[in-house]
Amino acid sequence: MSSRETILQRLRNRTGGELTAPECDFSVLERPDWTTAERIERFEKMIESVHGEVHHCSEDSWMDRLAELLGTRGARNLLIPKQHEIGQALRNAGRDDLPELLIYDEPIESWQAHLFNEVDASITSTRGGIAETGSLILWPTPDEPRLMSLVPPVHVAVLKASELYTTFHEAIHAQNWAAGMPTNALLISGPSKTADIEQTLAYGVHGPKELIVLMIE
Repeated sequence: MSSRETILQRLRNRTGGELTAPECDFSVLERPDWTTAERIERFEKMIESVHGEVHHCSEDSWMDRLAELLGTRGARNLLIPKQHEIGQALRNAGRDDLPELLIYDEPIESWQAHLFNEVDASITSTRGGIAETGSLILWPTPDEPRLMSLVPPVHVAVLKASELYTTFHEAIHAQNWAAGMPTNALLISGPSKTADIEQTLAYGVHGPKELIVLMIE
């Protein structure tokens, strides 16, 4: 019996049967049904207030904007997913205005030093966004591990405007999170920041220094 099963069994013994969730009233979390335009405006306002960037693109122009943004930053390389359509599109584009494309397709132990010291930027998909708080929803997978959005100094996230939700409560119901979740679900509301040292705000200490959102409309 695993440690998890042992703990759950002890709880069952104390309650005398199956574990059930208590009845909760989530009506306080409900909000008016915002339009897509209102969600985009609120999301952009919130994430830019904490130094995130939002760039509006189309299905045809997002790669042009990506190349422009990485070029102005002098990025030498870009870490991309191997299987996701974003990574496949970038590899198939054959563009010479993009930096070197790197694929996360080996165990972290074999290239940890390179990932932490040499990778300039990464790009990931998202499961949507939360307008109320200006947050991105990411579910790491073997194709897009957590370190892709945590380690490189610049994290580029692709977000479809049609997948913006008004609240977190709305998002978890619309996506049926109750049916199953990964071990690590992420809500990202801006670049990494801390004020631990002398109460001075610094960016990029524990994660990416820049967060760039390509919003596909």
